Amino acid sequence: MELNIDIQILKNQLSIDDCYEFILDETCGGICLFIGTVRNHNKGESVKFLDFESYAEMALKEMRQIAQECQSKFKAKKVAIHHKEGKADIKDKAVIIAISCIHRKEAFEACEYAIDQLKSRVPIWKKEHLADGSYWINSRP
Repeated sequence: MELNIDIQILKNQLSIDDCYEFILDETCGGICLFIGTVRNHNKGESVKFLDFESYAEMALKEMRQIAQECQSKFKAKKVAIHHKEGKADIKDKAVIIAISCIHRKEAFEACEYAIDQLKSRVPIWKKEHLADGSYWINSRP
């Protein structure tokens, strides 16, 4: 693990405290946390729970690259990106992105950049389980 980057894909519950403690830095006044949670609906249908699967080796590599981009583009001091794998119930944390920067503006921009890039580039897929069946999100328009 690089000193200022913490990238993980976890089967157990994600910890806001772990991410926050990791990115704390006495030189930084701006900390931004994004927490993506499992909601109980999508496209007018009731969601019971989600399953996340990943191509872990490639996902971790791509997540690390995104963290490094946050450091170079937004001068982020520390970056933590944790994503859930396996079953996630309603209200569970699916992803946490935590970033510390000297100033708040860069922290907000870096956090938004990180989640947008994660959603578009990282090979992590989710399957929605409904009352009447399930489907992979990426395979449905």
